[in-house]
Amino acid sequence: MTIYKAPLADQRFALFDLLGAEAVLTQLQGGAEHGRDLLDAVLEEAGKLAEQVLAPTNASGDAEGCHYDKATHAVTTPKGFKEAFKAFADGGWAGLTAKEAFGGQALPGVLGIATTELFQSGNLAWSLYPLLSEGACHAMELHGTEAQQHTYLKPIVEGRWTGTMCLTEPQAGSDLGLLKTRAEPNADGSYAISGTKIFISAGEHDLAENIVHLVLARLPDAPAGSRGISMFIVPKFKVNADGSLGVRNAAFAGAIEHKMGIKGSATCVMNFDGAEGFLIGQPHKGLAAMFTMMNAARLSVGVQGLALAERAWQNSLNYARERLQGRALSGAKFPDKVADNLLAQPDVRRMLLTQRAFVEGSRALLYYTALQTDIEARGVDEATRKAAGELVAFLIPIAKGVVTELAQECTKEALQVYGGHGYIGENGMEQFVRDARIITLYEGTTGIQAADLLGRKILQLQGVGAKHFLEEIGAFCKAHAGDTALRPLIGPLAAAVKEWSELTSALAKRVAANPEELGAAATDYLWYSGYVTLAYFQARSVAAAEASMQSAAFKQAKRDTAAFYFARILPRTLMHKAAIEAGVATLPDIA
Repeated sequence: MTIYKAPLADQRFALFDLLGAEAVLTQLQGGAEHGRDLLDAVLEEAGKLAEQVLAPTNASGDAEGCHYDKATHAVTTPKGFKEAFKAFADGGWAGLTAKEAFGGQALPGVLGIATTELFQSGNLAWSLYPLLSEGACHAMELHGTEAQQHTYLKPIVEGRWTGTMCLTEPQAGSDLGLLKTRAEPNADGSYAISGTKIFISAGEHDLAENIVHLVLARLPDAPAGSRGISMFIVPKFKVNADGSLGVRNAAFAGAIEHKMGIKGSATCVMNFDGAEGFLIGQPHKGLAAMFTMMNAARLSVGVQGLALAERAWQNSLNYARERLQGRALSGAKFPDKVADNLLAQPDVRRMLLTQRAFVEGSRALLYYTALQTDIEARGVDEATRKAAGELVAFLIPIAKGVVTELAQECTKEALQVYGGHGYIGENGMEQFVRDARIITLYEGTTGIQAADLLGRKILQLQGVGAKHFLEEIGAFCKAHAGDTALRPLIGPLAAAVKEWSELTSALAKRVAANPEELGAAATDYLWYSGYVTLAYFQARSVAAAEASMQSAAFKQAKRDTAAFYFARILPRTLMHKAAIEAGVATLPDIA
């Protein structure tokens, strides 16, 4: 059985000491009331829900999984999930960041990300049900008509309905240009949607009254490829003019997947057999609308990596403190006991420090990115909003791709701390390893994030977001060059940023000469970018701690973690730089 304690102190440090969120948020349009007292109170309540309601259902939900009835196409979620969702809805969490016009509370996006971390640490599989709803709401808010928003968005914000995003088909994974789902116009202005979608999280369940599917499909006159895709609202139950539920629509779960992890989340095959749907946004512009959902979802999936790493870290640290085994090579640390605890072993400390560094760095990166989304949405002037949006676009593939990969390392190291006991199901660690595996895959694999970062955000968009970020790091280094606590960090960080810039310029020239160099370098470039990015946030954490009212022990822990990161993790960039420079010539054809 695993433990979970909401890391409120660490969250507050990241939000208020490191990022100065209160000062930022209260200066935004409509943010006058978004002060620390309010944000603290919301975090406190979210922590209670995560600890007391969600965490107890995590292991049992994994053991039970979801149930599918072939005769009725119904899906039943594990015991406790329905009650947890009711508590979530009754608490107003479904509409935390939604606009007041739609029944939401209009609280900051960064607060939404912080509470999402807590819920996902509590039970990742359960958290996917409201997560998909967030994306659907965002798409309808930006692209739906006023009538569509009133009919479909408001009930989701109220927590009565949920939403999904239906993209993938058996023959069309990441290449959505290959999708075949059809949308035939009806005389009444609706469309008949026919086709099969796979890997649809929360496609069918028993948690809510209705499920609103956002489905990508082709109109009869659609051009070939991705430019011929439109998006449609397809509800599980048709909706009457007065908002009440009507008859069942022709949208059914054909099966649920048997998976490696997140077994409490219903991953469905969805069959649409002439289902009634309604066009959202412009014809043939569905892919752009769907990416509205996907960008938000990618940030939330990055948070899933943080959430799993946090819980794994808590448990492995607790185990290392309690487990008595062996003696320190330098002599007994606990001579009055039968053995020393695992913390006496340097390699155990290495594994724990690796987890701590990645958890704290990832939290800073994710919260920073989320704070930029608030600035992008509600900044006081156009230039500020534009720059924030460019930063977000640049950071999203790092926040999703790198953080989810680091979660693999963290959960693996946590299991390793347990030794053979980590392999035993009752201790809970192997579930974290299994659950973590999916997050590098959905919403775009790590390779897709890498191609997005290098191909689109750096080369196609001329690295505008990267320039903002590198300038910010440069300014930080200059401002803290004389700080005693940061002196060991500033030089290596400034050197890494300089090398990052030079490496990017050289790579751009090579890709211009041979486009294959992009694919050959992209993943290593993503890793390189991620390690330097986290180095910046480690240094910022030390600076923030030194300037704060935190305890001496807290400040020393930040110094220790940053020193460990710079000495033992940041050098990984050397390997990735060498791999980038090796080029496509080292990747021969495979027959």
